[in-house]
Amino acid sequence: MASQVLVAANRGPLSYALSDDGTLSARRGGGGLVSGLSAALAQQPEALWICAALSEADREAVRRGVAEPGVRMLDIDPTVYDDAYNGIANSVLWFTHHHLYDIPREPVFDARFRRQWESYTAYNQAFAEALAEEAADGARVLVQDYHLALVPGALRALRPDLRIAHFTHTPWASYEFMRMLPDDVRGQLVWGMLGADLLGFHAWRWSANFISGATTDDATGVADGYMPSGTPERGVWHRRIVPGGKNGYGEKRFTDVRQFPLGVDADELRALAHRPEVDEKLAQLRAEVGDRKTIVRVDRTELSKNILRGLLAYRELLTVHPEWRGRVVHLASAYPSRQDLAVYRAYTEAVRELAAEINAEFGTADWQPVLVSVKDDFTRSLAAYRLADVALVNPVRDGMNLVAKEIPVVSEAGCALVLSTGAGAYEELQKDVLTVNPFDVTQTAEALHAALSMPADERAERTKRLAAAATALPPSAWFTAQLDALS
Repeated sequence: MASQVLVAANRGPLSYALSDDGTLSARRGGGGLVSGLSAALAQQPEALWICAALSEADREAVRRGVAEPGVRMLDIDPTVYDDAYNGIANSVLWFTHHHLYDIPREPVFDARFRRQWESYTAYNQAFAEALAEEAADGARVLVQDYHLALVPGALRALRPDLRIAHFTHTPWASYEFMRMLPDDVRGQLVWGMLGADLLGFHAWRWSANFISGATTDDATGVADGYMPSGTPERGVWHRRIVPGGKNGYGEKRFTDVRQFPLGVDADELRALAHRPEVDEKLAQLRAEVGDRKTIVRVDRTELSKNILRGLLAYRELLTVHPEWRGRVVHLASAYPSRQDLAVYRAYTEAVRELAAEINAEFGTADWQPVLVSVKDDFTRSLAAYRLADVALVNPVRDGMNLVAKEIPVVSEAGCALVLSTGAGAYEELQKDVLTVNPFDVTQTAEALHAALSMPADERAERTKRLAAAATALPPSAWFTAQLDALS
């Protein structure tokens, strides 16, 4: 049965496990975005979520024809998938959009890259073909993230009747960083995205990067400029030079570019944060912290999260403001991320080492300055949210950063938020945060001092306003807003 609403994403709402006796069992995925999308799709008739089979159990489910209602998994060759996901999406596009290259050494676009790019193209084509097959006439399709940047263009070629949106959860690279990519690859990326009727980003600056890059770069072949900000729409008018086309050009189209700043579901988050297991973990943390103030951060060990400079700022705080020694504890949760890549393993180990150095330098018999957890422990993170007096969120560059929104919603006594300008969330929250340059360790140390010194009533008022902004567009409403924009 054809679907009227479709979502395409690398990861789906469920995964399979294969038992020793060959039995397959399905487990629903977690996280606010999956929950919100699942809830929104449940309200749509004949909705379908298309995703990749990520494990051998997932692929076995596809081979056996096991199907959960509303979900279709694609069994993509593991080598093609690895090239597309790890070789291109996570090792090229992620580093490009987050401006993370070690420029004297990276990037290198060689024959290996070209092979991986072919896999990325094939991976995107597989999604486009599945969407074209499953979509009803005039259906609305929402494609998720940089893994699938070529899908809108490929799908447009197959099914021009569809209404197509693409949402990028990361930043979009500046023109200077996009120009590092080979010309033909950059052109394919831009035209892949412009196959959509609607492009969504978390923040206007990421939208502006896309628009300005697409319309000023000759290699992308966009023949027309963008609609200026004084008009009702912002986006890109475009038409390609096509041999044999009218006046040498293809059809003129407009791609709308908008901001949909993802928020958090306050009720769901607070319910999660007050489960018995979180209460138990909170009691353990309180026993370790005592009556000291807390600085809380929760991140994956992504290179973009800037954990090391945050720890350096905390060390400088204890050096320059010795009055805080013995009176504050830094609760740092660092979830290991992408440990199959050597640079991420090295970064994770550096976080452990720097935390140990700070504890060795300043710690006493009854005070450990940093309590770091380098493991995936959401229960501990929620307990730390509730305990937070200060939240430190200082990414170098981040599409949104939901932690900056989650902590004010859950913090029990109210928290002062130290937030870097690199977070996409900064555009929404800047009036009530202590702003820092993500590279300025001294400024961050002084912001931590100001946050720890902030009067309780001011901290509570700021937290109230931050929580209101953070919950303005929870996942279900965020999804529905994009659907409505396609109507």
